[in-house]
Amino acid sequence: MPARRTLPYGSWPTPVTSELVVRAAARLEEVAVDDDAVWWSESRPGEGGRSALVRRPADGGVGGRAVDVLPPPWDARTRVHEYGGGAWAVRGGVLWFVHFPDQRLYRLDPGAGSPVPVTAEPELPAGVRYADLTPTADGGLLAVRETHAASGAAADVVDEVVRIGPDGGVEVLVSGPDFVSDPRPSPDGRHLAWLQWDHPDMPWDAAALVVRGPDGGETVVAGGRSADGRSESVVQPTWDADGALWFCADRTDVWALYRWRPGGAVEPVLDVGADIAGPQWRFGARRVALLGDGRVVLASAREGEDRLAVRETDGAVRELDLPYTALRAVTAAGRSVVCVAGSPASEPVVLRVAVDGDPPTHPTAEVLRPARELGVDPAWFSRPEHVTFPTPERGTGIGEAHALVYPPTNPEATAPDGTLPPLLVVVHGGPTAATTSVLNPEVQYWTSRGFCVADVDYRGSTGYGRRYREALRGTWGVVDLDDVVACAQHLAGAGRVDPARMAVRGGSAGGYTTLAALCLRPGVFSAGASHYGVADLAALAADTHKFESRYLDSLVAPWPEGADVYAERSPISHVDAFDTPLAVFQGAEDRVVPPEQAEAIVAALREKGVPHAYLLFPGEQHGFRRAENIRAALDGELSFYAQVWGFELPEEEAIPPIEVVRPAR
Repeated sequence: MPARRTLPYGSWPTPVTSELVVRAAARLEEVAVDDDAVWWSESRPGEGGRSALVRRPADGGVGGRAVDVLPPPWDARTRVHEYGGGAWAVRGGVLWFVHFPDQRLYRLDPGAGSPVPVTAEPELPAGVRYADLTPTADGGLLAVRETHAASGAAADVVDEVVRIGPDGGVEVLVSGPDFVSDPRPSPDGRHLAWLQWDHPDMPWDAAALVVRGPDGGETVVAGGRSADGRSESVVQPTWDADGALWFCADRTDVWALYRWRPGGAVEPVLDVGADIAGPQWRFGARRVALLGDGRVVLASAREGEDRLAVRETDGAVRELDLPYTALRAVTAAGRSVVCVAGSPASEPVVLRVAVDGDPPTHPTAEVLRPARELGVDPAWFSRPEHVTFPTPERGTGIGEAHALVYPPTNPEATAPDGTLPPLLVVVHGGPTAATTSVLNPEVQYWTSRGFCVADVDYRGSTGYGRRYREALRGTWGVVDLDDVVACAQHLAGAGRVDPARMAVRGGSAGGYTTLAALCLRPGVFSAGASHYGVADLAALAADTHKFESRYLDSLVAPWPEGADVYAERSPISHVDAFDTPLAVFQGAEDRVVPPEQAEAIVAALREKGVPHAYLLFPGEQHGFRRAENIRAALDGELSFYAQVWGFELPEEEAIPPIEVVRPAR
């Protein structure tokens, strides 16, 4: 390895370029097991962001490799709730999927040359959408159907559980609740379970588990909102082969495991003191798998890392020793489970884990879909440290928050003596979401150049229980700002970062916190970057999709009664306080946070005379999926910081400078 060069932080040469970030990149999404074959979907930036379906036969596939099931331009992705999920399912080799461009449902039989459409061509621009697909034993399909009216209004969108027959006939099974998900038939077909919730709740607030029996009677098994205002969230209902219904509920603060049998009472099964499940942003999320022999495999979060464990039939819990710290899409496969797994040293992989190891805590793990070969020595990768720091309590009863902190790491460069690295405080979206401890080349893009990155789990994040999550109720734009500021000040006070070069960045809800931190907590950060962030809370409440159209009722205040609170916390209401350089990145077809939000804040920056940059990406929605746009946003943000903070970029990368508008004040 070459001798270390002494260069200013931010200007370190690195092999972790934006081209590397997107080269052969694929975001692994969902997993299914069918007749011992393992299927998964992966979003590929290099193919325009399409979601490809991949199948690995039980024998390891052609030449020992998995094969694509659907060639381009097929794109297995749904727009239900705008976040999608559950866009495909397979049973007996028969594949059902939603094709993104037209949102129609298609079927591909074994040996068939091409998929055939099952549902009618949409009559409206928004049309009819399907998600949460569940094949049935009779060759049909259960699904969530989302119907959009000609008005285009969120209030006119209808969500229902439907059954689609092999011939394409549609029968409505559940209608009336504002939202439904997880339609699951019992093994004998006599019972149907599903989740439902109503405005203004989100599913992590008060989703109820309902079961319809053979006589048509319905039982609310758990969850929902009671007459006295108490609420409980149920996620991931799953029938066992013996007719028991398993699910996770947060009645004890964390999402714990429960079981119910028709005609019986709910039994608490396992509470590990940490969240087993997570918030239902997308359909089809799974963190629990039933092995069919009375045992359960589950993933749970603790101190920013996931653990995989087996609950034995006698109630004993056996934690498995695996080198993975981020686990999702946990799916039963005989006496094994298949899941998507990642770690600080590895991008996500598709992993098969035989849970009965020798010794029992050391299972046999087989990588079915390896991470891409980055061609970079692991010495370049920064490893995260879980940090807990103090923050103002503000009546929440919680006076601390959490972050994963990545120090600058570069084996070929060091900084001049007496200097400290710049800090990027990363704010995740949601805001009901969480950070993950997994190798992310986008984080390493920054750390290998000499940045310190702090990925914050502010109060309101998941993985720490309902009490921590609900600390954000009515306080979005207050406690999240407290926490990102407290994190930055904690690291600066510890002498780990340069207090004069601290930036805050985030996407979606994280973009809102970024904007709000700059105008409502001025003087802490000297730069910021908002990716499709919210600038006007009132505009978001008045114009967004159905799923989140009442989300702000709990995060901010009921709308429109709390209009004054919305104005008080909206960055667009405080443009006079914007004195911090800001980069703004936005998708032109974003329905969650429409482009008008970004353009309003850019216009205010221009009028105020604040240095800024703005990139609008045609064809992108909420989050960037295309390789060229991901690169432009990443390199553009780096160029922005270089111009604002005055450091040189490595010449060998030839990063095109982003245009920083410096209006005359």
